[in-house]
Amino acid sequence: MPARSPQLQLRLPTWGGKRRGAGRKPSGARALVSHASRPLLDRRTPVHVVLRVLDDVPSLRAVEVFPEVCAALRAANERTDFRVVHYSVLHNHLHLLAEAEDELALTRGMQGLAVRIARAVNRVSSRRGRVFADHYFVHQLKHPAEVRRALRYVVHNQSLHARRDGHPLPARYRDPCSSLVHGAPIAAARTWLLRTGWKRSRAGPAWDDRVPL
Repeated sequence: MPARSPQLQLRLPTWGGKRRGAGRKPSGARALVSHASRPLLDRRTPVHVVLRVLDDVPSLRAVEVFPEVCAALRAANERTDFRVVHYSVLHNHLHLLAEAEDELALTRGMQGLAVRIARAVNRVSSRRGRVFADHYFVHQLKHPAEVRRALRYVVHNQSLHARRDGHPLPARYRDPCSSLVHGAPIAAARTWLLRTGWKRSRAGPAWDDRVPL
């Protein structure tokens, strides 16, 4: 797992409708705010984000759900102040490597992404109500070695879970629900660290089959 840096615990909308007072009454919505003081985010610093769904939500890797998640990720990248560069989608959570202009842009970008995914998941699964847990978690990645480890951890995350569960996947497995399978990020990185800086680290190759434990 990548080296730990100070973790932010942020709250976000967990449903797929409009906010209270904005029209149609939302199902399962609640006002969500940060529970932790947030250290300032520099635009030069990428972040590792973990976003979890509730137990009753269908698998995000399901054949009818995963394309909707991908569409939401692409739509989130239409913002100019926030972008998801790499991702892996697990059954009940997502790992993202993202960039934002500042902490407000990160918060708004994640809120918009959560709402898009929630609406899509509820639509294709014929369900209503909350989709995400209240909080998402953020690690700022400030050094090349930290970014390199995070890259490996994110794009190989399915292999890591399989190995921990005692069911290792075949050699050279490439998770089809991650940005690794495409061999390229879904948005061009703008930070030096995520664009080229991580390549200067000797923390090990990022695109190999060895999963950091």
